[in-house]
Amino acid sequence: MAHYAKIVNEKVTEVIVAEEDVIVTRRGTWVQTSYNTRGNVHYGQDGEPDGGVALRGNYAGIGYTYDEGNDVFYIEQPYASWTLNTSTWLWDAPITYPDDDKMYYWDEDAYQADNTKGWIEHE
Repeated sequence: MAHYAKIVNEKVTEVIVAEEDVIVTRRGTWVQTSYNTRGNVHYGQDGEPDGGVALRGNYAGIGYTYDEGNDVFYIEQPYASWTLNTSTWLWDAPITYPDDDKMYYWDEDAYQADNTKGWIEHE
């Protein structure tokens, strides 16, 4: 059994688990996706990278984009200032997430007002 994503106009509309012989009988475009792939890295059962083959950048979810030219899945752009990293197929903030063991959230308005700010500490 494998996971497959149904693609309609470059968007994932459904994700199912099925045998390939079932997929070929279904209408529409179906593309295999790997539950163990995220950030263009394959992870083992222990949640650690295992050196396996990463399949299509990320595990597909409903609403994800399927980029046929690059044969990858990625989520919609979360904020206008973020850019798509074509190595990981994840979105990068314009400012690195603080590395101080605190929790932060992104504030796009704060970034647009002053592009040296954006990460706001959770209180």
